Amino acid sequence: MNKPLAGKTILVGVTGGIAAYKAATLCSRLVGLGASVRVMMTEGATKFITPLTLQTLTRHPVATDVFDERDAAIVQHIDWADSADLAVVAPATANMLSKLANGLADDMLSTTLLATTAPLLIAPAMNVHMWEHPAVIDNVNKLASRGVVFVEPGTGQLACGYVGKGRLAEPDEIVDAIVAKLIGSKPLSGQRVLVTAGGTVERIDPVRYITNDSSGKMGFAIAEVARDRGAEVTLVCGRTEAAPPNGVNVVHTDSALRMRDEVMRRLDGTDIVIKAAAVADYRPASRADQKIKKSSDSLTLELVRNPDILQEVGEWREARGSGPFIVGFAAETADVEKHALDKLARKKCDLIVANNVSEAGAGFGTETNIVSVYGRGDFFEHLPQMTKRAVAERLLDIVKDARKGLANR
Repeated sequence: MNKPLAGKTILVGVTGGIAAYKAATLCSRLVGLGASVRVMMTEGATKFITPLTLQTLTRHPVATDVFDERDAAIVQHIDWADSADLAVVAPATANMLSKLANGLADDMLSTTLLATTAPLLIAPAMNVHMWEHPAVIDNVNKLASRGVVFVEPGTGQLACGYVGKGRLAEPDEIVDAIVAKLIGSKPLSGQRVLVTAGGTVERIDPVRYITNDSSGKMGFAIAEVARDRGAEVTLVCGRTEAAPPNGVNVVHTDSALRMRDEVMRRLDGTDIVIKAAAVADYRPASRADQKIKKSSDSLTLELVRNPDILQEVGEWREARGSGPFIVGFAAETADVEKHALDKLARKKCDLIVANNVSEAGAGFGTETNIVSVYGRGDFFEHLPQMTKRAVAERLLDIVKDARKGLANR
């Protein structure tokens, strides 16, 4: 029998939700794949499933109390933290997400997870309104920015009676994510990905400029996911609100002209270009060397058109007859589909990711997004409101499938 997880030690944390019963199936699957499974349970989890059940399935004692030290030669939570190849929390309640995001350690599970340096995979489960609460979204994004992998909850009938997103992912889905994290191939290994993010700054004088509300968060999420999938990522960013992700080559720019130069000189040898930046369409015709002083009741500012970086990338590829796979973004406020399809054709892209930035949960600076992806051959997929990390994950899945389709033609 194939044992792909043989030699791997996996910590499984179980928290106090009705979905805790699924931990039995999860542990059984992992043991069957050869893993050594150590289970930690919160007090609440023991109300839904007994430690004895999980002990029997894993053939190891289950830890529930940080003060219950059974072996004087070790400190259990440190020993388990050090031995882990991967830590998994399934199900993870909103309370546990908050603890992990904010570094709280007040029980066996949270203490061990704070001490481990192993990768962390989380499968949340909770009421749909809890999952959509801004505080929970903030905690998820904070953890994702640190490299935590999430197995998103499913949509369906919840124990509370609601129908919606919040149901724990099925054990087999969680197992697949664990296998992929521990031994799975990196689908973008050896690939060079260029991502742009943030807004450009077009100077009027030394203290004033034209810009937009882009935070860079969507581009950062894409760069993180591409990095996690093994790509060599170059992130060309303008004005942003947050720090760029670790593990990528960051190129800071300000104006559209500088961003254009940084992008165009890196195209040769790049496999995928994802233009998530919000580039200003216009810039002042001239920039004052000194602060412009008030001298009248009005001021006329002449603007000239900036280069269209996305279109230039498409034309560069067309002229060569080959080049990177191109993904553009379209931030709209009306007629989203019409503008997206026009942009897809006119700018010679492979995909366009469009959103209505006036829609709640999809605008600049938010932690979530709501997008529609348009592609060649009438491809269309709508992604409902989800974290920007989740949008990035699905977008790169779409890119993978689209590139495979092109290769098979």
